[in-house]
Amino acid sequence: MSYEFHHGSELLTLCSRYKISIGEVMLRREMEDTTRTREEIFAEMKLNLDVMRTSIRTGLDPTVPTHGLMAGNESVKLARYAQNSELGGRLCGIVAAGMAVAEVNASMGQIVAAPTAGSCGVLPAVLLPLARVGETDEDAICEALYVAAGFGQVIAARATLAGAEGGCQAEVGAASAMAAAALCHLKGGTPEQCAAAAAMALGNLLGLVCDPVAGLVEVPCVKRNVVGAVNAVACANMALAGVDYAIPCDEVIDAMGRVGSLLSPDLRETGQGGLAATPTGVRIAERLAENDG
Repeated sequence: MSYEFHHGSELLTLCSRYKISIGEVMLRREMEDTTRTREEIFAEMKLNLDVMRTSIRTGLDPTVPTHGLMAGNESVKLARYAQNSELGGRLCGIVAAGMAVAEVNASMGQIVAAPTAGSCGVLPAVLLPLARVGETDEDAICEALYVAAGFGQVIAARATLAGAEGGCQAEVGAASAMAAAALCHLKGGTPEQCAAAAAMALGNLLGLVCDPVAGLVEVPCVKRNVVGAVNAVACANMALAGVDYAIPCDEVIDAMGRVGSLLSPDLRETGQGGLAATPTGVRIAERLAENDG
């Protein structure tokens, strides 16, 4: 295939060879792999974007309960706080959006697993507020999502996207890297800057464990989506400013894979270590088990 790649460096080479963006590489790759038209592929991404937009709207609607067993409707509190706070504004909007989508997931609502359900709030929170304030349009966001998909593809190929295999660094960390690259592209960054943004974002969350209290994707997962989103914005801005990362993106991904393999099984989605093993975490799990019984 003309647009096949397995490493970030190969993805950047394709961009350089054909003088196209990462998003365009991904579109052409999909066309070549599936024989579908550009219009068909783009239409499918727009459906994903619609689900992302709806999940934010649902999560932030005070009339719609988004309750899991431990978390829910906290994004509504934050949105209200942002309206009356000097610390509000865009950052609070990103935080509220990330929480909203993760809460919809916790309440069994429809989300886009990008790249996983546990990290579903990161990409929508980073990209969609820009459309809401009129700084970009739907087509541009869809292309940015293809940029995110490119780095997600490399992470999946070189390491893992599964918390059960690599800890939360493989879920929220990967989502943060994907979102950083997507935002960097959306703001005019080069493919090399997108790769630097992804490397920084993933490197910042290296070693993040997966320790869901009571085995549910709620605590600490919802708030970690917020961390992933804010981290992505910071890293995209650093890359756009010309800040480079000492370690190439591929090597950061490889390091994440190795760190994940070294994590104790208790820290890989089993709900047996980390916050899940704290006295309060254990009591919550016991209480939920009793209620279920």
